[in-house]
Amino acid sequence: MGFLRQYIAPLFIFLIFAVALLAVSARIFLPSDMMAPAPIEQPVSVLPANSPAAASLLS
Repeated sequence: MGFLRQYIAPLFIFLIFAVALLAVSARIFLPSDMMAPAPIEQPVSVLPANSPAAASLLS
């Protein structure tokens, strides 16, 4: 039990930290248009009542 607590658990925590750091750091290499949030073209509340999108929300 001491071996797991002394060697394996810290290694596991370090690996999780390293993967998270790599995932966050990868954003630097993304194109600038992919780093921005997705654009909202038209909010649902502005859709006209007779549009197909509004009809599918009501059914």
